[in-house]
Amino acid sequence: MVPGVVYALLAGFLGAVASSSAKLSLGADYLKGVCETGLRTWGEQRRFRHADETTACDRLHIPLRLLCGGLLFTCNAVMWTFLAKALRYSSSSAQTTVTTTASNFVSSAFLGQLIFGEAQITLWWVGISLTFTGLLVLHRVSPQERPQRTEDKRNE
Repeated sequence: MVPGVVYALLAGFLGAVASSSAKLSLGADYLKGVCETGLRTWGEQRRFRHADETTACDRLHIPLRLLCGGLLFTCNAVMWTFLAKALRYSSSSAQTTVTTTASNFVSSAFLGQLIFGEAQITLWWVGISLTFTGLLVLHRVSPQERPQRTEDKRNE
């Protein structure tokens, strides 16, 4: 059961990374802004400034978007592989699904805060708390064994 949980957690995390990559690759000017900020910071540390920072970022943001697009497809492929392995090692597909979903939600929250500066509202925290409660219930309840059916054999 432990490998199934680990694979499910990794699948959820990779799904969040794929979503963040999609937002970066398809977002309008976020990567360009990050590039300009990075060049400004790097230029101040090096004690010189480039007059053409925006020109360099105009050239760099397209390859960065393509790189994020490639990361999107790679993370999705690996995520589906881990999800399939999680389903194979888990005793219940419901446990795997809820574990992957919870991992995805939490990872998305942390990546959103880290990369985009997003904050979650109270309702989001209530929802994730309910998800975790359901996850705990699913993982604590052991699968019930079905009683074996005995066939009625009538001698007629």
